[in-house]
Amino acid sequence: MVFMSLTMLNANAQSGTLPVMYIETQNHQPITSKTVYIPGTYFIIDNQNPDLNVGSVDSPMSLEIRGRGHSSWKGVKKPYKIKLAEKTPLLGMNKHKHWALLKFYEPTVAGMQLGNIMGMDWTPSTRPVEVVLNGDYLGLYLLTETNRISKNRLNIYEQPNWNEDENTIPYGWLVEVDNYHETNQISIWEYDIWNLSITYHSPDSLSSAQRQWLIGEFQDINSAIYDDDKTNSKWEQMIDVDAMARYFIIQEVLDNSDGFHGSFYLHKDRDDGARWVAGPLWDLSCNQRAKTDYTFRMKTSYGFTPHWIGELIKDEDFCCAVRNAWEEFYPFEVQSWMEYIDEHLLLCGDAFELEKDRWNYTNQEPLEVRVEQLKSALLANIEWFNTHLPVGANSSVYVAENKEVVKVEYVNLAGVRSAKPWNGVNIKVITYDDGSTSTSKELVKE
Repeated sequence: MVFMSLTMLNANAQSGTLPVMYIETQNHQPITSKTVYIPGTYFIIDNQNPDLNVGSVDSPMSLEIRGRGHSSWKGVKKPYKIKLAEKTPLLGMNKHKHWALLKFYEPTVAGMQLGNIMGMDWTPSTRPVEVVLNGDYLGLYLLTETNRISKNRLNIYEQPNWNEDENTIPYGWLVEVDNYHETNQISIWEYDIWNLSITYHSPDSLSSAQRQWLIGEFQDINSAIYDDDKTNSKWEQMIDVDAMARYFIIQEVLDNSDGFHGSFYLHKDRDDGARWVAGPLWDLSCNQRAKTDYTFRMKTSYGFTPHWIGELIKDEDFCCAVRNAWEEFYPFEVQSWMEYIDEHLLLCGDAFELEKDRWNYTNQEPLEVRVEQLKSALLANIEWFNTHLPVGANSSVYVAENKEVVKVEYVNLAGVRSAKPWNGVNIKVITYDDGSTSTSKELVKE
């Protein structure tokens, strides 16, 4: 079916610096539903990389499109969910049918890359793209892979809907700790005064046996996490502690208030020792405020329940996993992450100027200023967290005691190590005889 018309190419206000995705719905129907797909066509023109073009004005490709999101759907500029007729590799990403068009948001780009750096099982890729819908220029979006179990996404076993086999029901899940009510959801008492809502995405239609197992599973996990005895760590038999520690670091570095109570995904593969694994990431934000405590303790403009992290941070095994993961990241990966942010965001500057005009932004700061502000906030969060690494219920600060120093190195902002301090900002790395390290920031002026 072909709905595309030449008016799609006449939409003005394109920057010419980014790929443009042209979408036309059947009979130019408006997209008003988050559940009902509308048929349409699309093509993508990338003048900078013509090999990545998909379809054309004369030969568009088929798709279906609907709205998506919760609070974001209430905004003037809408996000969308797209289902292609054929699996297609869009803009260099792995081929798939399912995609999302998210509002352009700098922390999303930065946070997804941090997920890659931290070694999460799988993290969605994003590409900036300008969108023209039914001849109307909608501005700048992030074309994004969606969280799904499949070969080219989260590549784990996926159990079928309506499964009654008790041997396979415990495996192949993708769920989300959610702060919105959904029909595909279970709810348990997490604590005396609040509920824990779990949205199940895969499988998404449960038999009574699946539902009963899922409820019982999270009741058991919840009980283990809230156990007063933080030395038994029974929850580690059900949840991967290392992945949870890395997820915690990501939320703290971003200062993402939603981290553990909304868009908090967990998945479980199929093997003898399968445990729930934190991720994939989704819906990331950065408050860009002065960090004075762990994010889950800091006030926001809205009320929320922190879910689990307040208990996990009391567990010494969890805190040890946090410190180990942090030593892999800090300071060695920081500079390359900052460079990635510049490289992948600053190229959107021209399109962002058109975005501001299209949606009448009150804040007219150029993108380069916003990127610098984001980087400054992230670096400040990193330095705060580095001096407030958690150690469990009996202490609040990690201190290396009764250990022999075996090596001292200095790392500059380019990540280069030296036995002597560099002129300027240094990260001093002390290695002890038990293999642990501690770090501190030093400024040297010659």
